[in-house]
Amino acid sequence: MSSDIESDDGGLTSLLPQLPELGRMAHWSVSSHKYGFGVDNLRDGNENTFWQSEGPQPHCIDLSFPRRVFISSIGLLTSHPRDDSYTPSKISIRAGTSVHDLQEVRFEEFKQPDGWMVIPLRPVDSDTPDIAGPPIPAHHLRIVIVANHLNGKDTHVRGLKVFGPPEASAATAGGSDAEDDFPSGPALLALGNDGTSGFTSTTYKMHAGIR
Repeated sequence: MSSDIESDDGGLTSLLPQLPELGRMAHWSVSSHKYGFGVDNLRDGNENTFWQSEGPQPHCIDLSFPRRVFISSIGLLTSHPRDDSYTPSKISIRAGTSVHDLQEVRFEEFKQPDGWMVIPLRPVDSDTPDIAGPPIPAHHLRIVIVANHLNGKDTHVRGLKVFGPPEASAATAGGSDAEDDFPSGPALLALGNDGTSGFTSTTYKMHAGIR
């Protein structure tokens, strides 16, 4: 699907007072990086630094959380005027309980983006892809850069943030109470259409082995 999300430096700032940022809880890794342009550049808050991949496509950013978290959206910072063919044009956002059961929850195409893009997460089979769905429970999040502008090989990403739902509570940020009260395994998969888990696809529900 093509993205109607606008590149807007102010969009992310307006969200900060409302949404908890979950990235600080995660272990971050990338599929590859050029020396001096590693994963830390995604988190340093400096728009003039960037992660640069160095390897075959697709390029990936992985966040592994020690506990289940509930993710409502991500913020992605790119700059086509500065990065040209290094700028992502297609990304896939995937979530799961580990790297072994990741399911695509959002696919986006960009046209010369410049600035922070706030991307709500919801199942890819939704009829209303540009409306934020319920928060998605996950232990692992992967952002896959599928393609770059002008068929560029390597990619630049200048920042990444992961947001929970508006209520900055233990239940939404993966606190101990949420872990104890929320179902797991097959019971979690059964939540696909009740507005809790966010996953509605038959493919996702097939994974009865999720723990």
